[in-house]
Amino acid sequence: MSNLKDTILYIKPIVMKYKWMFYGIFFLHATRIILNVVIAPIFYKRIVDVISNGTDRALVSGALFHNIFLIVALLPIAWVFGRSTQYFVSKFQSAVIKDLHDFSFSKLHNHSYMFFADHFSGALVSKSRKFVRAFEHMHDLTIDRFWNCFVLFTAIFIVFFIQARLIAMIFLGMSLIYIFIVLVMSRKKMEYDLAEAAADSRVTAYLADSITNALAIKSSSALDKEINDFKKVTGKDATLRLKAWLFGNKMNAIQSAISMFAQVLVTFLTGYLWVSGKISAGLFLLVQTYSIAIGQSFWDLGQASTKFTKALSDMKEMVDIFRQVPDVLDVPNPESLKIKEGNIEIKNMSFVYQNGATVFNNFSLKIKSGEKVGLVGHSGSGKSTLTKLLMRFVNISGGEILIDGQNIRAVRQDDLRQHISYISQEPILFHRSIRDNIAYSRPNASEEQIIESAKKAHAHEFILNLKYGYDTLVGERGVKLSGGERQRVAIARAMLKDSPILMLDEATSSLDSISESYIQDAFNELMKGKTTIVIAHRLSTIQKMDRIIVLDKGQIAEEGTHKELLENNALYSKLWEHQTGGFLE
Repeated sequence: MSNLKDTILYIKPIVMKYKWMFYGIFFLHATRIILNVVIAPIFYKRIVDVISNGTDRALVSGALFHNIFLIVALLPIAWVFGRSTQYFVSKFQSAVIKDLHDFSFSKLHNHSYMFFADHFSGALVSKSRKFVRAFEHMHDLTIDRFWNCFVLFTAIFIVFFIQARLIAMIFLGMSLIYIFIVLVMSRKKMEYDLAEAAADSRVTAYLADSITNALAIKSSSALDKEINDFKKVTGKDATLRLKAWLFGNKMNAIQSAISMFAQVLVTFLTGYLWVSGKISAGLFLLVQTYSIAIGQSFWDLGQASTKFTKALSDMKEMVDIFRQVPDVLDVPNPESLKIKEGNIEIKNMSFVYQNGATVFNNFSLKIKSGEKVGLVGHSGSGKSTLTKLLMRFVNISGGEILIDGQNIRAVRQDDLRQHISYISQEPILFHRSIRDNIAYSRPNASEEQIIESAKKAHAHEFILNLKYGYDTLVGERGVKLSGGERQRVAIARAMLKDSPILMLDEATSSLDSISESYIQDAFNELMKGKTTIVIAHRLSTIQKMDRIIVLDKGQIAEEGTHKELLENNALYSKLWEHQTGGFLE
């Protein structure tokens, strides 16, 4: 039950936006059931009683046709209520499904960079879609099965209680036993369904991961290995799915046995009461009609409970993500951002990853406005981590980071990142047009501004040579473009953004020598007047930086200009000699 409560906690606010439709659907459906399945058979009962008790057809014809007229009048009204229910269900579910998609999208992207680094993107997509689809299934089951059964059970019990109390008591007792067994078995079924849902998500995650890395699979001749590994994942999924289905079959067998016993018992009882002259032929027919209806309804209830627990399991995967508190949050009352110059000051900063690995301890650094700083060091020295901390992709463990004297934890994350342009080593583009990708950081940019930025990044030339120019779709992650072309689109995006702080993570590493020579002047233009931090693996790209900082195990080993560091004959000099020696060789 706690799973259901947790799920309702998240969907209730969205559902209550349309509460008049939500409650209206229950009213309309209940009215149709009562008119069509409960009241109409009562008129048929009267017809049977009139026919069986009357000897003079002329005398009973009036009562006969009166009841027939009531049935003829009743059924179209029930039809209207039924069609109205379907109409409002369609409107309600369509609106709620859209809002659930939006809510799920927002909650997912509220999580930090590290959250996405720790989760398969394919699994997240699968869980999000199952969450929304499960609501549709659960709402259908609630209306068409659970509510239907409750209304039918209540109305029939009232009629039985008025017409024949003994039948009513037997009906109540058998129904409560049936419902109790269904509830107990549904709780057990939930365990199987949760395991199946998790296994299904693992299949989706593995599939998405293999498709994303299709090139690596082919280039490594690893297809056979991937097929075998995938068979192991789907094999476990099949085992858990079979367990869930077999338990569901067991539930169905028990429920059908109880339903069959109840119907046989009621038939014998009503037959005995009719023979004893205690009920009329019409009531005998009414009881049989109701027994068939409630028997089918209870069978549907058992089936619905199985499907409901499966849908609830699908929703729980996403609800568990909703319940996770993002590890990077904005403060309750954020300050207005005051970044204008781009002065960066890091004071006594510490940072420890969740796995316990310490990257920085009591680290301090100042970068003046407009200064161009290169970061170098061995892998694991903290270069890329430092940029993630400056952009608040993750929170520091201690100390503070100030930009223009303002603590970056005191402002909104989006406001901070709006003032920082970041170009990674492998830029990721959206599967959208080149125009959309360039303008992503500045959606209101004019066509002229987009083209101007592309020209400065030396991207305009190759874009015009494409069949659809700026309307060309770049493919998932930009795969339709070469590495150099992707990088130039990313640089054009940064130029259009025009932020006071610029971070480059080996931004020319994907460029061939011709492309790199094209955009060196573009970088010089881009860096003008901006506080620039460049992570470099090729030291030749940062020779002209105002200052080069050498990191070693999360500490500043040395700093200075390229010339000064070479004269120091320390770590930087050794790195330089190693690289240049390698290139010469």
